[in-house]
Amino acid sequence: MTTVHALELPAATLNDDAWDDLLNFIEEKRVIPIIGPELLKVETESGPRLFYDWLADKLAAKLNVLTSELPQPYTLNDVVCWFLSAHGRREDTYTRVRSILREITFVPPKALTQLAQITDFPLYVTTTFDSFIEQAINAERFGGAQMVEVISYNPSRVTDIPSELEHLQRPVVYHLLGRCSASPTYVLSDEDMLEFVCALQREHLTPEKLFFELEHNHILLIGSNFSNWLVRMFLRMAKRRRLSDPREVGEVLADDHSGSDERLMTFLQQVSVRTRVITGAEQFVDELHRRWMARNKPADVLALNAPLRVLPPEREMPDNAVFVSYAREDLAAVQKLKAAFDAAGVKVWFDMERLEGGDDFDRKIQKNIGRCAYFIPVISNNTERRLEAYFRREWSYALDRNRNMADDAIFILPVAIDALNESVARVPDKFKAVYITQALGGDAPTAFIERVKMLVNGGGR
Repeated sequence: MTTVHALELPAATLNDDAWDDLLNFIEEKRVIPIIGPELLKVETESGPRLFYDWLADKLAAKLNVLTSELPQPYTLNDVVCWFLSAHGRREDTYTRVRSILREITFVPPKALTQLAQITDFPLYVTTTFDSFIEQAINAERFGGAQMVEVISYNPSRVTDIPSELEHLQRPVVYHLLGRCSASPTYVLSDEDMLEFVCALQREHLTPEKLFFELEHNHILLIGSNFSNWLVRMFLRMAKRRRLSDPREVGEVLADDHSGSDERLMTFLQQVSVRTRVITGAEQFVDELHRRWMARNKPADVLALNAPLRVLPPEREMPDNAVFVSYAREDLAAVQKLKAAFDAAGVKVWFDMERLEGGDDFDRKIQKNIGRCAYFIPVISNNTERRLEAYFRREWSYALDRNRNMADDAIFILPVAIDALNESVARVPDKFKAVYITQALGGDAPTAFIERVKMLVNGGGR
């Protein structure tokens, strides 16, 4: 393993030498930013506010919570606790939050846009459940195309990063505390936080690749709202050893509250000498962004990150559209496939977020497969490797629909984006019974695109 030298940062502030050290490690892709809610400042109808404070107001209104009875200023946890004490259903809190987030029109906060522009970050870990950081990266690096791989931790179904940091093919956003959905699979309350922290410490529930990278790389814990003991616990989990043991990597803790916590500061100064505390999360990101941009010419940055000009699929599947089923690791190839269909005027729909969980999500997928014009299962080395995954359920739904069709009806059009031995591929026999189109890397033959276009327009049925 490559030796990673210690990141020496003086307490409270960084001098020019310390900034240079940090930027050198970032350029070598040895730094992982961990994003917290203090960076989520949005423009609301009443002025700039932290997003989670605004969300607490909206959730309280949705749940008919008497905010006058809450501690001031109140938090999401306070709203949830009051609702539960009034005999509300815990499950309702998650669905209400999801409904609120579906309607928001906020642009990504400035601090996240700045972090997204630092293209030497291959991996972003976020402790928030919103989608702002992936929106920012897609907008800043890929012209709005949905190219970021989004992964979400779930205590009941562990999902890890696809590879080591240096081998990641595209930016990855990892939602360590879950991502918003209609199911209780993300941290909304203090009880949720307790469950997630406990799960992350259990050997069979730990995303091993992610924690290996956290252990062996420098960490920027920016904008966290973690309390005193939660900071200690998080650092210990990330480094997977006593914090007082010698280690070659360090952490920067930049937020608006830790520096004033005397007990935490005393603990870190005595026990975790590699941890440096900086006051002001947004100010830290602003200075980091300014210094990184000064060292990287904008033209060079754009050349290295030329956007793939492809529009993301619509939120709802349009009429007469082709449904593409794929493994989340194959999104880049699927984007190329969609670009070719777009150019031919063929409507294509696929699930961009790959949430893979929840009854609402499953119903939506079943409905769309039930009404799509054609079904394209994307077969790859990744689908071969994954013996259990949601795309296999999509395949099953398509086969169920196909059983009601005439023997000579055309509905399933398999595409292979890797060189595979079709005779032994882990795909249903129905896929092998029809011609599997070779589209290596997502580059589909023109004849295939034209054939699908003809079928969609009513020819060949």
